[in-house]
Amino acid sequence: MKRNSLRRALAGLSVALWVFLFTGPAAASCGSANCFLVTGTQEGLMAPGQMVIDLSYRYIPQDRKQKGSSRTDVVEVPAINFDTGQIELPPTEGHEEISTINELGQLDVNYGITPNFGIAVAVPFSNNRPHEHIHLDTGDFSNSDGTSGMGDIAVTAKFALHTSTRHRLVGGAGVKLPTGEYKLRDSEGDITEPTLQPGTGSYDYLVSLFYDYQWQPHELDSFVSLLYRVNTENDLNYERGDAATLNTGVNYRVGSKMVVSGQINVQHADRDQFVGQDVPSTGNTMVYITPGIQVQSSDNLGLYSYLQLPLYQHVNEVNLVPRYGFMFGLSYAFSTL
Repeated sequence: MKRNSLRRALAGLSVALWVFLFTGPAAASCGSANCFLVTGTQEGLMAPGQMVIDLSYRYIPQDRKQKGSSRTDVVEVPAINFDTGQIELPPTEGHEEISTINELGQLDVNYGITPNFGIAVAVPFSNNRPHEHIHLDTGDFSNSDGTSGMGDIAVTAKFALHTSTRHRLVGGAGVKLPTGEYKLRDSEGDITEPTLQPGTGSYDYLVSLFYDYQWQPHELDSFVSLLYRVNTENDLNYERGDAATLNTGVNYRVGSKMVVSGQINVQHADRDQFVGQDVPSTGNTMVYITPGIQVQSSDNLGLYSYLQLPLYQHVNEVNLVPRYGFMFGLSYAFSTL
């Protein structure tokens, strides 16, 4: 029904930052405008029987008002009326957006089954999104239409395509399950905005590739990761836009317990659709620079932190965009054998 050429594309986010046995986090399940884009390790391959448990927190203030690729003073966006099946358009209907604060907690589990095959499970257990807007039909201000809850769980199978002393190529294929709430209601009793919901209500599919090159083994490496996410329509007749993500960066060991990293993160998300119609003010292209630091506090435990800063932000029509993103977390590795 939509964008057949994009649906045939193969790409992927597969994760690989080397901090001894493991490193940082995988990306959370989120709306296309408020994702924290970063390459970590939860989709990297572990040794057979090795498990990595990762716990992360992300904070993303989304309050910059954007028109195309420029700043603007007012952001008026449509509202989705799920009862009537209509897209309610400004200036008489919809919302004037003010801010959304995204606080996301995620658990990732990565397990090695064979030397060339593993499984990763991402559980966004906490999505807290305080939200402020003005109802255009009444002029009333609201700060009580935010949401909170568990997001959509993703399961990914990973397989080694090529491995040598300096080169590593990993492919992945996965599915995002509709485990999160997607019919939460606002202060007026209506199903609230889809991008505020913790989940999407749809089965979505992931394909990925990851390439890592060791310039100086266990000291300096560079990587490129690609992800393509195919989204499907939920039972409310709403479909998130497909999204492609490209990440590239380097990791450099400083001393025996610290790795510093730098990444460029790019995402393009297509427009959402509702009952077969393109939804205005959805879809975007984002480019970020992300410095990070990782510290090995013990043989099994690692700590990390990333700061994501926008280099380029483009939205269709108008929308809010993030000022920055901040992430910190810990990873614990152990053997089950």
